[in-house]
Amino acid sequence: MKLLAFTILTASLAHLAPAAEPAKLSAFEPGALWLDNNGKHINAHGGGILFHNGVYYWYGEHKIEGDAGNVAHVGVHCYESRDLYNWKDAGIALPVSQDPASDITDGSIIERPKVIYNKLTKKFVMWFHLELKGQGYNAARSGVAVAEQAAGPFKYLKSFRPDDSMARDQTLFVDDDGKAYQLYASEGNATLHISLLTDDYLAPAGKVIRVFEKREMEAPAICKRDGRYYFIASGCSGWDPNDARAAVAPSIWGPWKELGNPCVGTNPGNRMGPNRTFGGQSTYILQVQGKKDAYICMFDLWRPKNAIDGRYLWLPVKFTGEGFKIEWSNQWDLGVFDQPAGS
Repeated sequence: MKLLAFTILTASLAHLAPAAEPAKLSAFEPGALWLDNNGKHINAHGGGILFHNGVYYWYGEHKIEGDAGNVAHVGVHCYESRDLYNWKDAGIALPVSQDPASDITDGSIIERPKVIYNKLTKKFVMWFHLELKGQGYNAARSGVAVAEQAAGPFKYLKSFRPDDSMARDQTLFVDDDGKAYQLYASEGNATLHISLLTDDYLAPAGKVIRVFEKREMEAPAICKRDGRYYFIASGCSGWDPNDARAAVAPSIWGPWKELGNPCVGTNPGNRMGPNRTFGGQSTYILQVQGKKDAYICMFDLWRPKNAIDGRYLWLPVKFTGEGFKIEWSNQWDLGVFDQPAGS
């Protein structure tokens, strides 16, 4: 009888035991389930990466199940890593508000959060695309939040239309001189704007240019290599993938020269090739620290019918003369950046 009682007690407590930490990863598998240290699929969609004091911080949209996950019910999630393969859940960096009067109330739309560090103010600054609850995509605003620590908590400050222009998909970029810029889809997504930020990174500084006029670019991402600026974006087709676009410029102010679609190969998981960007959409170009010419293009594979199951396609960038290419690989690791150019 005692043995039976012990067996029942053991079984009833089994669900309380912590889940075993997943095996350590040593490679990327684009499109596969990507588990964090708790064994849960990483929940950081439309995200970006900040490298600070030896740690990578991945910020992204926290999704929930079903099509309800296409609006914000939780907030911006943060994960930490030192090797880019294995990620520790650092919690919700910016939670939605339960105040119905707040811009970021539960049910608003918070997309493409990006975080940069300001060396002058020693603050972490987050910008994101914000749509007010119940207004669809008509508000077209940018939201700003700040934190003392990389993982947050972030304090929401304000939202507005930067440069008195509508702003949807957006990213941030900090140049070598510490100047920061916001790139955002504007004018009904027809034209991209590049806007200099103030020294504290909290507002537009008043200098802005219009680029790729009437080209309908969204999902912008940018990096800098050897004094040249490289850009990738998608066309506008809602949740459905389309062919990526690339461009290069000698200055962030241009002139920008389009390079065509940089994608090569086919994703065997969905049989989508360059004309569908492997099923993904660009969100960020990550420079790997400690390696020469090491850049990773991050794509989201959206699944709007079950938003939480969105996947991540991370692929290496290979520079080719004036441009670059992004070639599909079922599995790869950072060792690809140690190989001689052209290999």
